[in-house]
Amino acid sequence: MSGAASATGAGDAEAASRPAGGERAMRPLPAWLLPPGHFFFKHRNWVFPLVFLALVGLTFPRPFLGSMRADLLLDAVGVAVALSGQLLRAAVIGLAYIRRGGLDKKVYADHLVVEGFFAHSRNPLYVGNYLAMVGLFLIHNSPLGYLVGIPFYTFAYLAIVAAEEDFLRRKFGGEYDAYCRRVPRFRLRLAGLGATLSSMEFDWRRLVRKEYGSTFSGATAILGMLLWEAWRQGGETALRGRAAVLAPVWGVLVVLYLIARVLKKRGALGKG
Repeated sequence: MSGAASATGAGDAEAASRPAGGERAMRPLPAWLLPPGHFFFKHRNWVFPLVFLALVGLTFPRPFLGSMRADLLLDAVGVAVALSGQLLRAAVIGLAYIRRGGLDKKVYADHLVVEGFFAHSRNPLYVGNYLAMVGLFLIHNSPLGYLVGIPFYTFAYLAIVAAEEDFLRRKFGGEYDAYCRRVPRFRLRLAGLGATLSSMEFDWRRLVRKEYGSTFSGATAILGMLLWEAWRQGGETALRGRAAVLAPVWGVLVVLYLIARVLKKRGALGKG
């Protein structure tokens, strides 16, 4: 995790100087979260998808409240939640980006990033990831997803945050403590957000360069869950009907993915 820290807008700087949670914001997460946090940070690229696929494979989606109409409504809510997570990630990366891959798959930071959305929430990217996972489980609508899946990802992201906070506090000391006093851990602090947005330029090329792959994967997961649900609940007839609607959507996504990939390879989206 790295990035260049810079000053926020004048209006935001004044708002950011006011504590949002006081000493509670400084309170470290329990130390027992550190070992699993480092494990998940290092192995999340295969652990997280594997756990999700296992949970989906072991359970079947069921109609919400026993009603197909109610289930379509829940699907819409799930898609909206998942997309809100991706939109949050897009806003964060477009304004101020930090590397969440660490160094050699370990927690790392060159600078303490406090600009953009990081002036209003310390972990907006993880909040976006979490919302995306919750949205997928809402679409799936299975007891195991609610009882095991959501608690698992809640614990995993909390543990990762604990490991990152421990590193940042040891490396940046009082600077990080001051940052924690004024910025909530997960909640989005709205004070000064308008000034932040107006004082920064949105970097569309960086957004596409950094996010085209994960956006394609996330959108494909949503479409796949909707197809899996149709097949399990209505058989091949329902699957064909829904596939006829979703296949063109996925085709557009594939084209956009390939365009973004070609542009990145050619250096048209910048570097970094």
